[in-house]
Amino acid sequence: MSYIRVLSAALAAALLLAVPAHAEKRVALVVGNSAYKQANPLANPVNDASEIASALKASGFDVILGVDLDKRTFDTKVRDFAELLESADVAIFFYAGHGLQVAGRNYLIPVDARLAGERDLDFDAENLDFILKQMELGRADKTNIVFLDACRDNPFAQNLARSMGTRSASIGKGLAQVDTGVGTFIAYSTQPGNVALDGKGKNSPFTAALAKHVREPGRDLTSVMIEVRKDVLAATDGKQVPWDHSALTGEFYFQPTAAQQRSATTAPNEAPSPAAPAQRNPEETANIVALAQARERLRQLEEENQADQQRIFDKQFETGSTEDTTSRNNAAMAIGKIQMQMVRRGMEQKKLREEITALEGKLGMPAEPEGGKR
Repeated sequence: MSYIRVLSAALAAALLLAVPAHAEKRVALVVGNSAYKQANPLANPVNDASEIASALKASGFDVILGVDLDKRTFDTKVRDFAELLESADVAIFFYAGHGLQVAGRNYLIPVDARLAGERDLDFDAENLDFILKQMELGRADKTNIVFLDACRDNPFAQNLARSMGTRSASIGKGLAQVDTGVGTFIAYSTQPGNVALDGKGKNSPFTAALAKHVREPGRDLTSVMIEVRKDVLAATDGKQVPWDHSALTGEFYFQPTAAQQRSATTAPNEAPSPAAPAQRNPEETANIVALAQARERLRQLEEENQADQQRIFDKQFETGSTEDTTSRNNAAMAIGKIQMQMVRRGMEQKKLREEITALEGKLGMPAEPEGGKR
């Protein structure tokens, strides 16, 4: 009899270790759009969505899966997701398919979208800001995670550019950086403004790596993204670099170990250690996060400007000695486009510097000396 009791206890312990007991409620909306009606179909997004949905279900998420969604069905899935958010501790939104940025706003493209003109964006596309708003609304103390595998070379952007004329300069390459609230983490399959690769397998390089590392026990979100970044760099010969920014205020584990679960379930009435640091108020935390994001974005823009300056120099060097009029004209047009990007970037840099100065003032930080470089 004692042997049976010991065996039963061992089996129960094994089951507890094999299936993580998530005290928190986890929900996810996973969308993959491949079968576009007004553009060539994409090979991977439906496979990507199915793979991620499976990985998240194994991590304790209630998953709403949508594949090849038209606008009406996409809207319905978002509404269904929003209804689950109110009682959720953790929410994930994953999207694979076509996406584009116009005037700094990101749009996700349903399979029936036409996008023959700028006005169609409001009727045919999903505004990412709207989805983020639903995730953050009334959930300041919750965890929101967004994965966007939507930075492909986009025929819809080309159609819009032709219809918008001189205003086509507002159509950016890839996706734009998103400003998020405290508690939100957002990851792109490549850097904002760049284009990602579909890959040669059944999944994109980004999704294949993400699904793999989400399933690994004991990894927090930061660790997962580090491994994803390394895998994608290796798979694309360094051509694609996954990018993320975080406004999270704590760690998140997809597959927590037993020890990690215990540490996350400390008794709520337990007195804090005398050595524990004083808790910051929410507004100060939000300002610290916003300051870190603004500084990082400014650093990225400065690096992009340096790269563009080198591109201009290379173009000028290539055509400096040629007498071919066509080559010189093509080079001049290319340089003009690069300079337009630098002008837009300069405007964003100016706003960021003003934002950084204001945030430093709110946090009581000393102003930089005149002429100092951020």
